[in-house]
Amino acid sequence: MTLFYHFDEKIPLTGRLAMGVEYDGTRYCGFQRLNHAASVQASLEGALSKVANEPIQVSASGRTDSGVHATRQIVHFDPPVGRSEKAWIFGANTHLPRDVAVRWVKPVGDDFHSRLCALGRRYRYVLLNQISRPVLERANVTWCRDPLDADAMHRAAQALVGEHDFSSFRAAGCQSKTPWRHMHFVDVKRYGQLVMIDIQGNAFLHHMIRNIAGALVSVGRGAQDEAYIGELLALKNRRKGDVTAPACGLHFVDSVYDERFDLPKEPLGPHLLSFTGEWTGERELPDTPRVAYRRKRSLRHPTAPPEQEASS
Repeated sequence: MTLFYHFDEKIPLTGRLAMGVEYDGTRYCGFQRLNHAASVQASLEGALSKVANEPIQVSASGRTDSGVHATRQIVHFDPPVGRSEKAWIFGANTHLPRDVAVRWVKPVGDDFHSRLCALGRRYRYVLLNQISRPVLERANVTWCRDPLDADAMHRAAQALVGEHDFSSFRAAGCQSKTPWRHMHFVDVKRYGQLVMIDIQGNAFLHHMIRNIAGALVSVGRGAQDEAYIGELLALKNRRKGDVTAPACGLHFVDSVYDERFDLPKEPLGPHLLSFTGEWTGERELPDTPRVAYRRKRSLRHPTAPPEQEASS
């Protein structure tokens, strides 16, 4: 996918559609529809339903916490009517609020499922590390005025890579039946005043990344040593964990699928980091039984009951 191309406005798209969605989560309870608060899903379904003139429901690659942003949330839906690529994108964006936008739409086979076919989810937690509080960036970074040692944070974070019981980093109200998750990689890098925690795994527990970020900041400040993260992991006890970092610094930047689905490739977000020169920032997936299972499962129509996974 290039940054600029012409949307087709003549050929009606039929069958299942995948869609890339970007949003500023500041005023939402998260992606998933809730009865008591505003959600991204409700806004998106309302806009798509106006384009189709019929009700539409979407399924997403993962849920996000209240206040968390996304630059590449993947959804799929089965449209009741045919509309062109331009009609779906421009029509939806016309009816969406300014803090939500559709980036692309693509026909996919009936065997594609945005959640069940996902091989991994990737998030980036962005810290603005400077003495003065942020102004223009205040809604999408977490401000830290104490000097952070990003290299020490990176070394400490390597204890999280692999398959572990992440009980020390899950919220008390987490509904997942298992605390076990597989982290593909965790990198911490500094780009000028920005410190970025880049993390990808098969799925995430409720508040898991924000709890990891809070603990890594303690290492970066020098309040804890580099063995701290591994020690917390071994405790398997959230009550002995660190603080939960604010939601505003967290960005859902990618869902990873088997190459056969051929979803559009995009610059990896958030856009504050576009100057790093990355295009998609893709990594090789680990050769694990879970990834192999998901790849095989994606070859069949995913009608079996979903795994007990939750994506924060």
